[in-house]
Amino acid sequence: MSRVFRARLGAFLVLTLSTARLASAQSPTAGGAPLREVHAEGAKILTEAQIVSLAGLQPGSQVGKDDLQAAADRLIQSGLFAKVNFNFLTRGGGVFVTYHVEESPRLPVYFDNIPWFADSELADAIRKTFPYFDGTLPEAGAAVDRAGDAVKELLSSHGLQAAVEHAVIPNPVGEGNVQEFRIEGAPPQIATVEFSDPSLLASKAVQQHLSEIRGKAYSRMAIDLFLTEAIRPVYLQQGYLRVKLGPPEVRLTGNPNQKFPEKIPVYVPVVPGAVFRWKEAHWTGNTVLSEFTLGGLLGAKSGDIANGMQMEEGLDRIREEYGHHGYLEAKLDPVATYDDQAHTVSYAVSVQEGIQYNFGKIVLTGLSLAAERKLYAAWPIASSNLFDKIKFEELLVKLQSHREQVFGELPVHYETVGHFLQTDPGKRTVDVLLDFK
Repeated sequence: MSRVFRARLGAFLVLTLSTARLASAQSPTAGGAPLREVHAEGAKILTEAQIVSLAGLQPGSQVGKDDLQAAADRLIQSGLFAKVNFNFLTRGGGVFVTYHVEESPRLPVYFDNIPWFADSELADAIRKTFPYFDGTLPEAGAAVDRAGDAVKELLSSHGLQAAVEHAVIPNPVGEGNVQEFRIEGAPPQIATVEFSDPSLLASKAVQQHLSEIRGKAYSRMAIDLFLTEAIRPVYLQQGYLRVKLGPPEVRLTGNPNQKFPEKIPVYVPVVPGAVFRWKEAHWTGNTVLSEFTLGGLLGAKSGDIANGMQMEEGLDRIREEYGHHGYLEAKLDPVATYDDQAHTVSYAVSVQEGIQYNFGKIVLTGLSLAAERKLYAAWPIASSNLFDKIKFEELLVKLQSHREQVFGELPVHYETVGHFLQTDPGKRTVDVLLDFK
């Protein structure tokens, strides 16, 4: 614990003494006194008993103020708490202490390349050394390290010696971050991938995508991304908007006491659910584009099969149309409502149009002066005019694939064009930065 934190923590200590004699004979600061009670307040996840256990204080033991501070340090070092303060008093010859805690944010645990055990088995192994494990952990601290040690011990008990790493990474299949655990070294390979829905195996597109992971090193993240990016669209296009994919399972056969196989069969349970049809969309927050225009761009017709991929494409067209009008930061928040009896879906779309931007200036790097003059002449948006993102993107395509339409016969030498839009909300302008490499 830092000296700054100790000083701040010390400011919260409150010592209540019943008499001057008690302060001399029984104060924890004067040789220690029996610990009568330990309490904890402020927790929303852990119970008081769990916090007391983590603090490591035993009622009946002799404690001084340093012991109470050391217990607070242990709570902080666990990583489970962002803040810990405490107050104590001596009464009737004993010490009563209360810890006031603020818990740290928790992240879901994600096991990546440890295929020999189900998530439930790994979680049970962690609970043997960390009984309060609920599937989530803080970003760092002793609790995370103990979880990693528990996984390593489980592997060791089955004859596999491997270092276990942990890191905070973006959630590969959802929002926010996860606490990932993975082993070092060469993991086994994915031998086969099977689905509970046999229709997938008849799809040529699915078979082509399977080559992306079959024969590759086993990674739960790679499989989850494969299911999200290659398999889920197959169902969304057919109106299976609530399809459930996975979680993937590893189904090993043979003697469990033998050496783990180097090639792993992966099985993916699939529950397609019902086919949904499109009903309607409701829009709020839009002032620039009318509901009629938004509906036309969305392209969904009542009664049609609700193609989830077309829905995403429609939302992208709406964002592009806002960019055409200078609204570069427009946000769309669609919320689906399902009618499970009629098998229809409606969307309530909240629109945040944001600021309308005008063009400021263009900054070029990596071109000759002659090439810069050519590009300035081809630039489609006059200074101070409304910034049209579509025109800007059309020019980018020319610069990447049809440079002769911009530079004519002038020789230019670059492979890529880095581009960045620098907005100034106060001035309502956007500058364009292009870097030719």
